[in-house]
Amino acid sequence: MKRINHLLLLSSIAVINFSCEKSTSEEFEDVNGNVETKLITSIDVMSVEDPDESNNILFSYNGDLRLTSIYDGTETTNFTYEDGNLSNVTGNGDNGNVEELYESPYDAFETGQVEEYDENGNPSVLQFIEYDYDYMTGEEEVVYYTAEISYDNKPNPFYKTAEAAGMIDVLDQIKLNFAAAPQAEEILRAKALFPNNNPSQIVYKNAEGEIEYTINLSYTYDGDYPTAATVSSVSADGGDNVTYLTTFTYYGD
Repeated sequence: MKRINHLLLLSSIAVINFSCEKSTSEEFEDVNGNVETKLITSIDVMSVEDPDESNNILFSYNGDLRLTSIYDGTETTNFTYEDGNLSNVTGNGDNGNVEELYESPYDAFETGQVEEYDENGNPSVLQFIEYDYDYMTGEEEVVYYTAEISYDNKPNPFYKTAEAAGMIDVLDQIKLNFAAAPQAEEILRAKALFPNNNPSQIVYKNAEGEIEYTINLSYTYDGDYPTAATVSSVSADGGDNVTYLTTFTYYGD
């Protein structure tokens, strides 16, 4: 099942060796309780510095309110069903990845490994690899970086949309236990990183623990769901500092 990670919020990542007794839906409900169902229909992202750098992501549904596609203006991720169950995900876009949305210079959510979870079961520390060029030797050097993630005390707004795509049903069948039978790597990665809450900050640090880049997300909420966000992407060296204005719309709005 290719590209299972597109929707599973804002990211997907490598697995760590641990056993999870609860399903994804049980974990989410334990943390958030009974959350109203709202299905995302669009995410509009605009750069304050350069309004021409806009990004509009569209979510489409069928008559049964099952997610059928995610389109970012260039690439489409398609969801197909068989007997009411998700049977395949095709396409080449990372349409739901927060790093892609806000043009982070790193791919922690694609290549990293979960090192720590917070008390709500959210992945809070990721380790990932970067390749730094050594001008003395003329070779690339492998360096380990970390991403530290903080969350608002609000539910993951993508959860119900992922549920409408049948992805939560898929993840509910997964046990992160390496003693169990082999399971699809992409699904295991999605399960490992799936957050229960809504990310509010990502801090990227180099091998020396120095901050290299930060993404801050400040939301306006209507109940449990964000309607807008101001996102500041800040580089420690003073370059590539960008502010984005993001608008979320939902089915029925």
